Amino acid sequence: MEVLAIVLCFLIWKFELFKIRNMIQFKNSEKVFKINGLSQVVEIPLGNQKMLVLSGQIPLNQKGELVGNDVRTQTVQIFENVKAILESCGASLNDIIKLGIFITDISQTAVYREVRDQYINLETPPTSTLLEVKGLFRADIFIEIEVTAIVAN
Repeated sequence: MEVLAIVLCFLIWKFELFKIRNMIQFKNSEKVFKINGLSQVVEIPLGNQKMLVLSGQIPLNQKGELVGNDVRTQTVQIFENVKAILESCGASLNDIIKLGIFITDISQTAVYREVRDQYINLETPPTSTLLEVKGLFRADIFIEIEVTAIVAN
């Protein structure tokens, strides 16, 4: 009987996982430059909420042109891209729960934080991980930011 119960629980779990996987949506915002081979955001249903996992955002405008040759300007463009993507999913910057920051010059952290603080909810700030990296995929990009958000449906 116990084996049957375990098998039944496993089958129910697999069915629920299958349902959730089929409800996951891969999306792109019209307001942000689309890079072939990746989605800008994945929506994962969580009952009456959804989790939004954004690809690492870089400082490209809607036309795919680099914006800024410094961390400050690039960070502003990145957060504007994040804002547009979140809004296209019915979310806002206040829904961010996690930031992952990759920066090529750790001495620019204060500059990044100054810009970030203009965009995030400072009363309930998201969790955050910041890493200095040797380089990103282009030498003229100094910062990349990943975002996770949770928003009510």
